[in-house]
Amino acid sequence: MTTPEFIWDGSDKAPATLLLAHGAGAAMDSPFMNSIAAGLAATGIRVGRFEFPYMARRRRDGRRRPPDRAPVLLDCWQQAISCAGPRDRLFIGGKSMGGRIASLIADEAAVRGLICLGYPFHPSGRPDRLRTDHLKTIRTPTLVCQGERDPMGNRTEVVRYSLSESIQFCWLPDGDHGFKPRKASGTTENANLQAAVSAIADFVMHITD
Repeated sequence: MTTPEFIWDGSDKAPATLLLAHGAGAAMDSPFMNSIAAGLAATGIRVGRFEFPYMARRRRDGRRRPPDRAPVLLDCWQQAISCAGPRDRLFIGGKSMGGRIASLIADEAAVRGLICLGYPFHPSGRPDRLRTDHLKTIRTPTLVCQGERDPMGNRTEVVRYSLSESIQFCWLPDGDHGFKPRKASGTTENANLQAAVSAIADFVMHITD
């Protein structure tokens, strides 16, 4: 497999590096990913973003494709980790699918932490099809930033799941899968994005301090 290409934000002398993968439908430079990466770089964390093969092909020819199969996604993550330097200050994660795939290899990869931005606990509209088996035993310190009304795992549902004690949550008020709240909520999308950035920075610095 070809080595992934990266977008880097922040100093290469930063005390911690976070690799982020995109979700199923949007690229590594989507507005969501740009906001998170820029916000974290401003806190002193180096952020590297990369794309899975199907998204990289879309960037070249403009054709929309479904995500690659799991073995390809997993291999791409492993390639990305191998390019990121020492693992004692390396964190991995991503938006939705990107974070889910990272969660499947976090223990094996022996990274310092895992950060999931809108974890897809189940397909939208299918709360019976849980994707949580490996999250019951994961050992890697994990932060999940989740909108309170995420259709792939809202707060009411998720608090009932049996999950590893290694997992902690940052709940974004009235947020959907992209952390966007309704206008009547009294909060804003930008406020939720900033809250997620602050929670991630605190999580990373606590572990690497």
